Amino acid sequence: MELKRVVVTGLGALTPIGNNTEDYWNHLVDGKSGCALITYFDTEKFKTKFACEIKNFDPLDHFNRKEARKLDRFAQYALVSSQEAIEDANINLDEVDKFRVGVIWGAGIGGLETFQNEVINFTEGDGTPRFNPFFIPKMIADIAPANISIKYGFMGPNYTTVSACASAANAMIDALNYIRLGYCDIIVTGGSEAAVTMAGIGGFNAMHALSTRNESYETASRPFDATRDGFVLGEGAGALILEEYEHALKRGAKFYAEVVGGGMSSDAYHMTAPHPDGIGVEKVMLNCLQDAGISPDQVDAINTHGTATPLGDVAELKAITKVFGEHSKNININSTKSMTGHLLGAAGAIEAIASILAMQNSIVPPTINHKTVDENIDISLNLTLNKAQKRDLNIVMSNTFGFGGHNACVLFKKMEV
Repeated sequence: MELKRVVVTGLGALTPIGNNTEDYWNHLVDGKSGCALITYFDTEKFKTKFACEIKNFDPLDHFNRKEARKLDRFAQYALVSSQEAIEDANINLDEVDKFRVGVIWGAGIGGLETFQNEVINFTEGDGTPRFNPFFIPKMIADIAPANISIKYGFMGPNYTTVSACASAANAMIDALNYIRLGYCDIIVTGGSEAAVTMAGIGGFNAMHALSTRNESYETASRPFDATRDGFVLGEGAGALILEEYEHALKRGAKFYAEVVGGGMSSDAYHMTAPHPDGIGVEKVMLNCLQDAGISPDQVDAINTHGTATPLGDVAELKAITKVFGEHSKNININSTKSMTGHLLGAAGAIEAIASILAMQNSIVPPTINHKTVDENIDISLNLTLNKAQKRDLNIVMSNTFGFGGHNACVLFKKMEV
């Protein structure tokens, strides 16, 4: 069967460097760091005392007090970013067929803060099992798309993809396939995460996954730098409206980009470490290119997973060199995590938005905080270091990889009406 074209008609972002899409994009181009000392809890006894928190976010600006108490922060973030995307897409809720509008969302963990606080309250009590009646619905990862669908009455496919840091990208790929196979007209997709909590920081510290550069935290997220020592935890959400091209055309929607392909693979190697030769990463990019019918030499830019972990950055760049060969030197490679930190299950969403806006504005955001060359990284690669670069982009790739070896890759193309 002939696959339908899928386009992006709306964007929404709530990030550590901007609470809407416009601010997020402007701060990406400016190379702004979203990292600061943690304000949510006392970090005195923690190895890492900093993170990329959302700034100036008051739930009561978006929800009444009763609603806010029923929602974990990850679900609040999902509702706020999806509202921006739906409004940006100018969707008339009275005219769309709501049975053909779905919500497919990504979250690597879900309501971690809710789980943490309920357990603390129980252990500090007298042993009587007193739990908040909203404990379970606040915690479960699928509550984010559920709340979006309830708010807007969308009655199409509704679920959460959970594949660690690849979650949002997996959600976008599922949304792409539902639409191009003709099952939906519109899908709200993306991801959200709110893991900057005692359990989140403590848990990742125990794994030695986080940077502990407390004395210079603003520059701690330093992908590809020889002195990198782990990722910086971030939080937030990104939402994209994916829509069938003819449906969008008929209602006069604006177009940000076309989604032309998605790929998935597994490392099948280790719980947390990437395959040292990047085999799974190599395969996911090849799968994505094949799905899109795009040759490697057509790709102009890659927003890498680029978390600033010693092993992960090298493995990904090795894979890029294998897949793209000599053309890899012509590609603008960057990591926006250098500014936002790592949003875990939401990473793929905000990085897809960054890739789309880079293409639309002909500017590649920088990889900031790079000072020291790593002898294990090919210096002939253009890693877009420290300053944004102007460039006409026609096809861009966004990579995300998760603990457990989950790999997902999405390809976007400049819109051709």
